[in-house]
Amino acid sequence: METVNVSGLKNNPSDALRKARRDVVLVLNRDRPDALMVGVELAGGLEAKGVRPALATALFRDGSLSLARAARLAEMPLSEFVTHLSRLGIPVVALEADEAATDMDTLDAWLASS
Repeated sequence: METVNVSGLKNNPSDALRKARRDVVLVLNRDRPDALMVGVELAGGLEAKGVRPALATALFRDGSLSLARAARLAEMPLSEFVTHLSRLGIPVVALEADEAATDMDTLDAWLASS
């Protein structure tokens, strides 16, 4: 087991992440155990069926990943991931009404000029 203190985690998070890829990392706060870090590859957490798409969906829905990055994490083609999101009722594009109206006006102008 590796250890890192909170200040070391703050100053050099890459070191803690490298350690977590090899072994469990105990995070110490004022010399007291505070948290555990486990690399997802080490834990095998992404290999179970459906985990990657579920994680990618949640991260996209919460705004933590772009559509393209979420599709890559899910290991799905972009079009397939969009279909997956649509089946779940998760909007791929979130626009306010005024933004949608502006986009429609732009599209109308573009179509009229063609």
